[in-house]
Amino acid sequence: MYRLIRGSPLSFRYYLYVSDSKVDMLLHQIDPAFTRKRTSEVSVGLKVVGAKRGTEVSEGTDRIARLERVVRHLDEVGDVGTVDEPRQFFRGLMDMKWGPFTTGAGSSLVYFGGSTERTVVGLGGSSRHVLGSLSAPDGDNAVLARSLMPSLLDGLAAHPEIEELFEDAGHAPVDADLVPLRAVQRATTLLRGPSQKVEFLAKRLLHGPVPAPRSGSHDGMTVLLGSPLYVAHVD
Repeated sequence: MYRLIRGSPLSFRYYLYVSDSKVDMLLHQIDPAFTRKRTSEVSVGLKVVGAKRGTEVSEGTDRIARLERVVRHLDEVGDVGTVDEPRQFFRGLMDMKWGPFTTGAGSSLVYFGGSTERTVVGLGGSSRHVLGSLSAPDGDNAVLARSLMPSLLDGLAAHPEIEELFEDAGHAPVDADLVPLRAVQRATTLLRGPSQKVEFLAKRLLHGPVPAPRSGSHDGMTVLLGSPLYVAHVD
């Protein structure tokens, strides 16, 4: 799904990921009237053009309209920071690698990773929010939403190189609070494939200093984990 980027008439935003569940939850709190208005419009559309056509309209333009209403409100109330200085929410425009984070088939976690000069960034969420994704595999509904930090970290720990971090923490409980930061740092370095320039807005879940500088990081860097409202490829 493409969207024209404001102020750049020849540039388009291609949405890779949109979390309808987070958008709907926030929109209901921000602007209940907007939700009622859209529900009414869709209901009328269903009567006029039929259920199939009404569903197509709702799934396309309505999704982006709801997302943009939420983003506009967050900008207005000043709750949005940057990757290097995050607030309750943060946005970015940067090169990231991404894909299903799993060692086997049927993963419910999609993960985006990258870094600036100051911050290692990880974004994780449910793979069902990837636009164009297939239906979740059997049994996946039993998994907690990947936007919840315990579930997101559990998904990262499915990789043996990250699982060992949590196992080692059992022998060094004083260091246990640093393990999630290490997990995000390692998950980002484990991503394969080419980078894409993406734009995103995400809810901050975890933010702290890099536990131990590694390749691509240095003293003074921080680790940031978030759950995205949207991620879009930008040309």
